[in-house]
Amino acid sequence: MKFLDLAKVYIRSGAGGGGAISFRREKYIEFGGPDGGDGGAGGDVVIEAVEGLNTLIDFRYQQHFFAKNGQHGMGKQRTGADGDDIVLRVPVGTEVLDEDEETVIADLTEIGQRLTLARGGNGGWGNLHFKSSTNQAPRRANPGQPGVERTIWLRLKLIADAGLLGLPNAGKSTFLAATSNARPKIADYPFTTLHPNLGVVGVDNAEFVMADIPGLIAGASEGRGIGDRFLGHVERCSVLLHLVDGTSEDPAGDYRTIIDELEAYGGVLATRPRVTALNKIDALDEEERAEAKAALEAVAGPVMLMSGVSREGLTEVLRAVRGEIAEDKLRQRKTSEDEAPWRP
Repeated sequence: MKFLDLAKVYIRSGAGGGGAISFRREKYIEFGGPDGGDGGAGGDVVIEAVEGLNTLIDFRYQQHFFAKNGQHGMGKQRTGADGDDIVLRVPVGTEVLDEDEETVIADLTEIGQRLTLARGGNGGWGNLHFKSSTNQAPRRANPGQPGVERTIWLRLKLIADAGLLGLPNAGKSTFLAATSNARPKIADYPFTTLHPNLGVVGVDNAEFVMADIPGLIAGASEGRGIGDRFLGHVERCSVLLHLVDGTSEDPAGDYRTIIDELEAYGGVLATRPRVTALNKIDALDEEERAEAKAALEAVAGPVMLMSGVSREGLTEVLRAVRGEIAEDKLRQRKTSEDEAPWRP
């Protein structure tokens, strides 16, 4: 399944049906009179956050969503049928933006959350509504109200508890593969990761969701490399894990590059709690580790040592990340007793 996190959608609610002009005409019935029914209401356009989706790819192949119109009223006081609603099913974490691509209409962060984006038009009144003592044969009915037509943008921001940051080839995908069941693409060239990946990470009988996004480079805020368009996927994270390549010639410079891009991106990312880890220490001897750690701590504060390949220091890093996540967001890992089948 391809990943898509931004889509432009055209929606239109249904128009209401017109009221009917009709008069009662029955053999052997002494008194007639108006009996035109009302028109039915048009259908609404509704958006709903559902479980099991993590991409907006469906909206690449269908961009137009039109609800059904209401039926016209009929004689014998018959009301027209209401038009069917149309429901846009999107992943949890989807933002609905106005046509200017800036104004946030809604933010769907919970499963089952629904919002009416365009309400259908009301049905018109039939001539039965206009009968009075002074106007016993009205020849007047209302047309139905038109539907609402608008253009919206859907922007997906993945729901994760922790996010991975770093330059390309900093070892983010290797870390995610070593600590979760996720299997991101891993290779020895930059920009191996082209789309965000999610993995469920467990430590000390607790689980949380971690997001890996494509690496940033200097000038990403100006569109260089893949740019910073995927940073939105870690905006909702409680903590950021910043991985720095220990084999780099300038670990401190690499750290500063990412921080500068976070500050240029704006928002809350620059002030989000961070855990800094020096990665790939399996390729360094004790002296090189101490030298790289000292250089990085001079600009980043406390630094942890780890290796995604040899798994050295992984548990300590995960515990540090877990400590920044609120307890109500952690899921307790099932024990063998919980997984055993029930017996009388």
